Amino acid sequence: MLNPRDLWLLAVAVVLFGGVWPIAKDALRDATPVWFGASRAGLAALASTLILLCLGRLHLPGRRDLPSVLALGLLQIGGFFALTHIALGVLPAGRIAVLSNVTIYSLVPLSVLVLGERVSPLRWAAAGLGLAGALVLVGPWAVDWSDPAVLAGNGLLVGASVLWSIAIVITRRFPPQRPMLELLPFFFGLATLLLLALAAFREPDGGIGRGALPHAAFIGLVAAPLGTWSVIEAGRRLPSTVASVGFMLVPVLGVTLGALWLGEPVGWDILAGGALVFASVVLAVRG
Repeated sequence: MLNPRDLWLLAVAVVLFGGVWPIAKDALRDATPVWFGASRAGLAALASTLILLCLGRLHLPGRRDLPSVLALGLLQIGGFFALTHIALGVLPAGRIAVLSNVTIYSLVPLSVLVLGERVSPLRWAAAGLGLAGALVLVGPWAVDWSDPAVLAGNGLLVGASVLWSIAIVITRRFPPQRPMLELLPFFFGLATLLLLALAAFREPDGGIGRGALPHAAFIGLVAAPLGTWSVIEAGRRLPSTVASVGFMLVPVLGVTLGALWLGEPVGWDILAGGALVFASVVLAVRG
């Protein structure tokens, strides 16, 4: 029986992360990709540190916390932010939202093979239905695969979502001693160091202009810490199929907002893909 609290965590993650990509895409009119990603992680580190200081819950991680800190800081946040923000410079926000989540489906076989998780037939069916919806949303028939930049951008997104899946499996295999909330500053701090080094190397003349500051403030101070905490907790607590299928609601919202805000095209594929993903979520929760 699924815990309603865990489903609420998933819902918070979907709303915040689904809205992030159109906001970040809009910010790139006045910012370079990796510097913007670094600002996201840095502001989230600052916000989570201040919150824990006010609550009297800021403590150094213990030895048992280190696998999660390293996996989430370097892979799920640092690596994921780096790859997705670079891809955001060449791909539409809606496509970023889809592909950065679609191969989170690698979490299902990884959980079965590494963690020995059992998946019911109904949830396997839900995963298949959600994957079909994701493929419709991606719309590979409408992509110019001859463009090297587009091909590279899609490859970066696949790599980003695989890093995310690996990080979740590590946190399940080696659960931390402290609550995830108390480890957020260390996840984001480690990710910030990684992203700053990459930004200095890749974008030496880049940065964040005044027009992108409100975007950075909202994502870094609100969406990143709260959304990341919700994603991590939902990924740890929910069965892999429910988490994977549920996260596919992120691109449905991202594609919708990308169309409404940025004028990205909406066709039959978005409507059909969204319906398939929604049906898969219903199956996964019931299974």
